Amino acid sequence: MKKYIYISLGVLCIILGSIGIVTPVLPTTPFLLLAAFLFSRSSKKLHDMLLNNKVFGKYLYNYFNNIPFPLKDKIFSIAFLWTGLGATFYFADLTKWVFILLIVIGTLISIHIAMLGKWRKKQ
Repeated sequence: MKKYIYISLGVLCIILGSIGIVTPVLPTTPFLLLAAFLFSRSSKKLHDMLLNNKVFGKYLYNYFNNIPFPLKDKIFSIAFLWTGLGATFYFADLTKWVFILLIVIGTLISIHIAMLGKWRKKQ
């Protein structure tokens, strides 16, 4: 029973992570890492499929091995994030607190993206 709950939660995490690719505030990385963890506890086949996936496989491999994103990818990701947030600020009628929250989240996500791979393991 526990196996099926983990698999269901893992699939849900992949769906949320996939949505996070195109939405600026929903994070992709934590959901994919959680899916990898859940699959590692429930299904080797699904875990391997996720790690070898055409879209997510390289991304997860680089993350697990602390390999930095290329600078152009970091710049694109941060620009995409702030473009989406800018559109939200322009078109949505946000309260002051939601606006501040989105600025804080956007800033923290930008810092996270910029710092990916900065602390490589010494070999």
